[in-house]
Order: sequence, then C-alpha cells, then structure tokens
Amino acid sequence: MITARDMAALKAQIAHWGTELGFQQLGVSDIDLGEAESRLDEWLDDGHHGAMDYMHRHGRKRSRPAELVAGTVRVISVRMDYLPAQQDGAQALLDHDSIAYVSRYALGRDYHKVLRRRLQQLADKITQHIGEFGYRVFVDSAPVLEKPIAEKASIGWIGKHTNVINQNAGSWFFLGELYTDLPLPVDRAATDHCGTCSACIDVCPTNAIVAPYKLDARRCISYLTIELRDSIPIWFRKAIGNRIYGCDDCQLFCPWNKFAEPTAEQDFAPRHGLDSAQLTELFSWTEAEWLEKTAGSAIRRIGYECWLRNIAVALGNAAPTPAVIEALESRRNSESALVAEHVAWALAEHQQNASNV
Repeated sequence: MITARDMAALKAQIAHWGTELGFQQLGVSDIDLGEAESRLDEWLDDGHHGAMDYMHRHGRKRSRPAELVAGTVRVISVRMDYLPAQQDGAQALLDHDSIAYVSRYALGRDYHKVLRRRLQQLADKITQHIGEFGYRVFVDSAPVLEKPIAEKASIGWIGKHTNVINQNAGSWFFLGELYTDLPLPVDRAATDHCGTCSACIDVCPTNAIVAPYKLDARRCISYLTIELRDSIPIWFRKAIGNRIYGCDDCQLFCPWNKFAEPTAEQDFAPRHGLDSAQLTELFSWTEAEWLEKTAGSAIRRIGYECWLRNIAVALGNAAPTPAVIEALESRRNSESALVAEHVAWALAEHQQNASNV
C-alpha cells in the first residue's frame, strides 16, 4: 500500500528529475479549478477571445482535468525559462525603423517540442521507478488551463497582464503539465505580488489590457499577428510598429523581470538571425526559404501568407527608405489578396507621410 510518506518521497524525487531534465521549477496542484472556470466563462461571454473559437470547444474539459483525462487527481506543472539574452537588448528593438521584432519565445526551437520531450522523459523516469501509472503530457496543445494550474502549483501568480510571474525569475518561461492519477502532495498556491503597479497596462501599445487581470485578445498584438488569419484592423496597424510575430511589451517593462536570467537552453537560442533581422530581408524570403528557415519553429503556425501580411504592416511603419519602398512595390501585385491589401496600406502610409512633409 502506498502511503502519504511514500508520495512525499516520490514528489521530491520527481522534482529532482525535473531539475536534471532542465526544468527550473516543478510544482503539484489539485484539480479544483472552479474559480478559474468562472473567470474563463466571463472572458468568453465578453467576447474577448475573438476568433479563437477553440476556447469554446470541449465543454468543461478545459477547467475540469478529470473530464479531459479520466482518473486525474493531480497536475504536475513545470517551468522552463526561455529568455535568450538580457532584455534591455529587446527593449532597444521596439518600434525600430528597419529591424523586425519577433517575440522572444519564438526565436529558437518550437517550445512545444522541447517541453513535450522533456515531460515524456520525466514520465518515463517515474514509470521506471514505480511501475505503470496513469498520465498524459500537455504543452499548450489541448484544453488545459495552464496558468491557473501553475498558480496553484506555486510556479507563480497570474499578473495583471495575465502572464504568470515568478517572484524570483520574472515571467520569461514556458509551462508544461503532466496530468496524473498519483495522489502526490500539493503545493501552496502562489500569492499575488503585483500590488499597485500598472506598468504592463500603461505600456501596452493597443490598450489590450482593458482592466487589471483582464486581456481583450482582439486588441492584443500577439493575437493580431499570430491567431488572426484575416485582415488586421486598420486602427491597430500603426500601434503594431515593427512587431511581426507576437509582442513582449508587457513583459519587457514588468518590474519583476529584473530578476529574469538568460536561459542556458540552447534550443531557445535565436535562429537565422531573427533577433536582429532587417524587415526587408524577411519580406524577400520566398515561401521555400520561409519553410526552410522556420522548420522546427513556432513561427510555422501562422503560415507564409500571414508572415508577409505582418511584415507589410511593419514596413508601413518603417522609415520610408528606397529599400523599404522597393520591398513593398515588389509585392504590390501579390497573388494573395490579404498580402496585397496590407502592402497597399503600407505604400499609402508612406505616400501620405511624404505629402505631409
């Protein structure tokens, strides 16, 4: 018979294995997500999910782990840091007149692949130690409320920008989960330390944080450049600046990220110079080049068409150099109506600005 002491010892061993596998933190939560379920319902009722219809699917499985994976009684939550370099360098790139800004999490290898592999290795170690047990690995790929789970597992608290913040490490990290039928001891939930700070709300380029702890995804640059597959609303295009894939402003200016340290994980090191690439260079990539250079990257999920759409907007916000105008002109007659529309907007912006000089 497995005792509570056995479970406590097993949890300590699992935490040790987690460290060996490259996780910076591991915690355990129960499966009571009632409060998070209420917040999710309110967010959906407000329409703040935009075109992310998948947030509606699966009924209550997202907030009730045992309905998603039968027999689940605990969730092992892990944290893996990903900041590739000190963040002051990223701050200097914001709204740059010629360099693209790619969200720091997408500069290297797709985190889904990295964390999923490590979590599977963790499950294998547990199996080798105790025999077969019930589990399932998740990395942002199924109806899982990973942030409330992480908060309950003491990974960190959900900040006013709705990202998870760790008091000693900031917020530059990925989350992953192992749903399990092992009755491990649970951790004490993290407590909120945002206080009266409103830095994330104040710096959001599109005012997407409509209230503390409430994000309207329809206004969020990450949503507009990654989730949205249609035309980007004109009224948000200037605010997007040079952000061609995601947005990190709320993290870059969060005071807690002064404690964040660059990761030693080589999988998250920037690839193909995406941390300092010229907008014109990226816009010139053929689809074959794009497919080659985004292989194994999270960027793949948006597709080539949206990649060009996003860069066209950034070029419309860039300084009107001959290279910028030439790049836009090269795709004025794009076969993609979506790309052509955004290119036309960008060229019109430059023409209007020139006439106002």
